Amino acid sequence: MPTPSRLRGLVDTGRTLAPVLARTATATLEDLASRVIPGIGGTTAATDETVPAPDGIAGYARHVDAARTIDAPTAAVLDMVTDTERTHEWLTFHLSWRGERAERLTTGGEFVQQMKLMDIPVQVRWSVENADEGGFELRGEGPMGITVGLWCTVVPSAGGSAVRLDGALDGPPVRGPVGLTAVRSVEEALTESLAALAGIVDGGGGPGRYADEPVLHERTGQMLDPSTPVIIGVGQVVRRDPDPDTASEPARMSVEALEAAAADTGADGPLLSRADLVYAVPSASWTYPDQAGFVAAAVGAEFAETVQTSPYGGDGAQLAVNDAAQQIADRAAHLALVSGAEAGATVAALQALGREPEWTTQDPESGPGRVIGVDRPANNEAETSVGLGAPIYVYSLIESALQADSGESAEEHQAHIADLWSRNSAVAAENPYAWDPTARTPEEIGYPSASNRTVSAPYTKLMCANLQVDLAAGVIVASVAAAQALGVPQDKWVFLHAGASGTDEWFVSERADLTRSPAIAAAGAAAFSHAGITADDLGPVDLYSCFPSAVQLGARALGLPWQDPARPLSVTGGLTAAGGPGNNYGLHAVSSLVPLLREDPDQYGLSTSLGWYATKHSVGIYSGIPPAQPFAHLKPAIERPAPRPARTELDGTAVIEAVTVPHGRDGGTEAVVVSAITPDGARVLLRRESTEDIATLTTGSPLRRTLRLDGDRIVVEGDRQELPTSPTAPVLTRRDGSVWVITLNRPHAKNAIDQATAIQLERAVDDAEDDSAIRAIVLTGTGDTFCAGMDLSGANRGQVPVTDRRGPLGLTAEPPTKPTVAAVEGHALAGGFELVMCADLIVAAEDSSFGLPEVKRGLLAAAGGLWRSAVRLPRPVALELALLGDGLPAARLHELGLVNTLVPRGTALEAAMDTARRIAANAPLSVRVGKQIIDEAPTWAPEVAFGRQSEMASPALLSDDAREGVAAFAEKREPRWTGR
Repeated sequence: MPTPSRLRGLVDTGRTLAPVLARTATATLEDLASRVIPGIGGTTAATDETVPAPDGIAGYARHVDAARTIDAPTAAVLDMVTDTERTHEWLTFHLSWRGERAERLTTGGEFVQQMKLMDIPVQVRWSVENADEGGFELRGEGPMGITVGLWCTVVPSAGGSAVRLDGALDGPPVRGPVGLTAVRSVEEALTESLAALAGIVDGGGGPGRYADEPVLHERTGQMLDPSTPVIIGVGQVVRRDPDPDTASEPARMSVEALEAAAADTGADGPLLSRADLVYAVPSASWTYPDQAGFVAAAVGAEFAETVQTSPYGGDGAQLAVNDAAQQIADRAAHLALVSGAEAGATVAALQALGREPEWTTQDPESGPGRVIGVDRPANNEAETSVGLGAPIYVYSLIESALQADSGESAEEHQAHIADLWSRNSAVAAENPYAWDPTARTPEEIGYPSASNRTVSAPYTKLMCANLQVDLAAGVIVASVAAAQALGVPQDKWVFLHAGASGTDEWFVSERADLTRSPAIAAAGAAAFSHAGITADDLGPVDLYSCFPSAVQLGARALGLPWQDPARPLSVTGGLTAAGGPGNNYGLHAVSSLVPLLREDPDQYGLSTSLGWYATKHSVGIYSGIPPAQPFAHLKPAIERPAPRPARTELDGTAVIEAVTVPHGRDGGTEAVVVSAITPDGARVLLRRESTEDIATLTTGSPLRRTLRLDGDRIVVEGDRQELPTSPTAPVLTRRDGSVWVITLNRPHAKNAIDQATAIQLERAVDDAEDDSAIRAIVLTGTGDTFCAGMDLSGANRGQVPVTDRRGPLGLTAEPPTKPTVAAVEGHALAGGFELVMCADLIVAAEDSSFGLPEVKRGLLAAAGGLWRSAVRLPRPVALELALLGDGLPAARLHELGLVNTLVPRGTALEAAMDTARRIAANAPLSVRVGKQIIDEAPTWAPEVAFGRQSEMASPALLSDDAREGVAAFAEKREPRWTGR
């Protein structure tokens, strides 16, 4: 057995060779030859000045060079390239220094550098052969006997300075085919380095480069990973009395907010133009196809990647901050700008004058580089038919359900939510950026008046989000390496500890319980766990507050008291008083939270954002305390209750769940909307406009009482009772450590897949795929049958079990990428067998059987059954399944290798769980890449197969987990995987 040191050597060698071999195998000889010939310079000329090749090049097997004219004196160029404190800013293959080094390159000096060769970290020991007024010459030794040389030659030119960089490689690995790829990567790095050098010394700008070295956090004494994300600047803009003739458009206000955020950092010199990521939360008051691009151009960040959140949804702001932090933590960026703005007040003022805004119109075909977030229609047909097409009506209906659930009278509950909003207004009164900084009493807020009409009972105008505002906010997120290099004082740093996001049942009418948010609960629990805190550890909190019901949903899910005056739940004053700027309120919350955490850096702060009707959610945890583990944007799998069918016709009786009464602008009632639950667990939505029905549903205490129809008249009768439970879920999910268990749950139909089951199965798989903590999936069924295939009765009614993404049966067109184990008891027939073959491993009871009987019914196993049988079984056996339609026993398929494990009847799930736990215990990146290679290998041509394998394997071989696995072996302990 290899020794630990030998194992380390093997891993290091694998890290070095894997991507090299892969790239060599896939690159064409003609392309390589045209780019570089061994021993001859492959010059990328960007200067009219001839710069001679340095001496010593001919002694290396391979070399390349690049040249460029830079608009700066030679002294300025030389000052930069010989300053080792600034090497990381321009030399793109530099990662970090190792050990001691001089501040400047001087002849005879020596140092060790961690550098990037073919995207592989390697260590080179350099000697400075020469450093003078003409440049420098370095010679060094790298891994595996590789020798390297690097020259920088600077000569005066008419345009300033002509600069030439030469790189050379030699050694046994380089003289073989590996060398072609190696020198090609050096050539690209030299060209990129000259561009970066020019941007620095001649003012051309571009994204900054920062040293990949630990940063000392002075207050705590902790050494921070350079990719740790921090918020370094926040800015807000409020225009309470906009002039329609001079007011800025929303995107320009975003720039103003970012400029304020840049000033807030306390850093000297240009900052915004150095961003490599620019995010925009789309404006609702003016449409920009590429708002992020507008902002990037306006701040001079012309090289930045642009990102926008989905067009609609208040979750977008926190989602953007979380995404930016993850990009930084993943070392994909160093400096991100996040901004958004609304000019709703200006639009309203213009419209009052009979005018329209004359703001920037972008090409409708333009767009950002990336869009994040979920974008789906907000309402289903049932909701639209009763007038639940706007947030005010939906949230007021939820508020009624919350009152019913609390057991309070309408008067008691109204007093409580009025008090909550009064406390928010007091916060807004102290907020310099609040749209309406007026403290109001509960009576002023909670009860109708001439200036505070009822909008949709129980909500008055002063309980609703105020969208007619001119507000903007900007947040700057940086790596600590960038923050330190840019000179941002550390007392400005606020760390992002964890982010999380998720969605509830998309359509409100289909939610199991209007008073609960499983998504907020799951996102909050995941974020708390990652940050290592609980709700009791929180200091300042901002719960999204478009309406009082949103705050209650968030507080319930996170374990926060919403009626406690000593526990404020807003740092801005909420979307009524502070203002509700379209999608962008969450950035104002973060911008208000950050100064509080700077003042008391030992606190933890939390901000939540939500979109549509408490549908999509995002959470962030912040602190002045450095995080205990790297930031993660989590997307936890949610153990969802079964959805309720939504109807608009009442047949029989139902229990009243919630009631809201929409009012016109004149204060008069327009209708009453009622949500009631039938005995079979469905939700019925009714809209009634007769005076008699409105009176019946608003007099006394109708909630939780029985509703029926007497002809066309509504009758409310009986005493308070519990709501009927949701129907049984056709798909059950549960988490067992790192294993996600999905159970088909239609035993009465032998777990046949109907349309609803397919939808739920797809969502269960999607949840597992999104959750980084889930390492393996187990798919099983209840009862004595795994799955009898497609529900033919449902299909005959037109309810075909095909989903938009994963296709037939909710799975077979796009099986999980995560390792999946099927636990089979009884029969797995037709579509059931097709589901089994989507799994990676199969555990089957000894008496179970498998088959494709479609041929007996004039059908075909076209959901992947025939194709996967042909791939995974010998041809005669696949034909037997296809042509005869008879079942095959598990024992025979075990002999043929399709079934991995045979177990006694009734133990398949237990054995599958054991298998899944063993998978989950292994290095997640190695598992993922190993599965991917096995899946793709059959499609590879022999001449490229080894190279493709090496290319795909290199991320795992280069990972932190690879180092951890070797270290754990050597130290005789269990490894601690990070998936990085």
